[in-house]
Amino acid sequence: MAPRPGGHEPDGEGVVDAAIYVKGVRAESPATLADTYQCLRQTEGGMAWIGLYRPSEPQLVSLAEEFGLHELAVEDAIVAHQRPKLERYGDTLFVVLRAARYLDEVEEVDFGELHIFVGKDFVLTVRHSESPNLAVVRKRLEETPELLARGPEAVLYAILDAVVDEYAPVVAGLQNDIDEIETEVFRGDPQVSRRIYELSREVIEFQRATRPLAQILGALSAGFEKYEVDDELRRYLRDVADHATTVMERVDGFRQNLQDILTVNATLVGQAQNEEMKNLAEASNAQNEEVKKISAWAAILFAPTLIGTIYGMNFDHMPETHWTLGYPLALLLMAATCAVLYQVFKRRDWL
Repeated sequence: MAPRPGGHEPDGEGVVDAAIYVKGVRAESPATLADTYQCLRQTEGGMAWIGLYRPSEPQLVSLAEEFGLHELAVEDAIVAHQRPKLERYGDTLFVVLRAARYLDEVEEVDFGELHIFVGKDFVLTVRHSESPNLAVVRKRLEETPELLARGPEAVLYAILDAVVDEYAPVVAGLQNDIDEIETEVFRGDPQVSRRIYELSREVIEFQRATRPLAQILGALSAGFEKYEVDDELRRYLRDVADHATTVMERVDGFRQNLQDILTVNATLVGQAQNEEMKNLAEASNAQNEEVKKISAWAAILFAPTLIGTIYGMNFDHMPETHWTLGYPLALLLMAATCAVLYQVFKRRDWL
């Protein structure tokens, strides 16, 4: 794998920290990758730990040539966006981890990616995000040289432990979000459905980050005897596995909780819609009753108006116009018509 034309120099901003350790103690802190290679060759029983943050392709190619890294693993580290996994290429382990941290300000989970190359006398860590903070891991190991002296595997297990420990605040943050959503659901917040879906997406992404840990830790445990892993490191890894199992169980529970909440929310929304439809139907019925009453009274008043209008026409030759009983007969006809219409509408419950 050759560097791309116009690429960065092998030594650049991508190197965060590089050190040579002897019996768990930092012996050298080379300034460049070339110096690191030379120091490691000249230091008997030394171990190199090189930390990189979003390194350039030429830097990774340089490391691959020096430590004999497999081309496929280097390509994965360059491209990133890999699923968590563990692969062994000869004497070199290649581990991909998905780190996570909870951002309180925006109440979201930020996911990162970490690639680790572990050989007989070196550890290369390639970060593509702010998390995890490997400076804390390095400081912790340097303060416990008896653990660091156990070799590259100790660094790998310490990193695994740090990644899994960082899951705890994420679990707590997600639990708090779920509790808030439950409250919002029963308050009838109209925006809660969207938040449920967003949180479900984060939980699914968190599952994708944590579920492969079981396989990764299981593969490491399976190689204890073959690769003669130190007993203390075995206990260390079992502790990490216990914590990872707890996290995975909690995350699985979160997904089920969100599904239940979504079902409850859909039920409550359906009930609210039914109640609203019922109220609308009742209002419509009440309005119909008022319309019927108005229509009935309008019909009752229309009859005498019609009679009065007919006899109010100014024609000389109209029957009953000059009849003595014409006026009282017209009034009687109006009253009778109104009475008949009133009785008809009353029987039909329009009045």
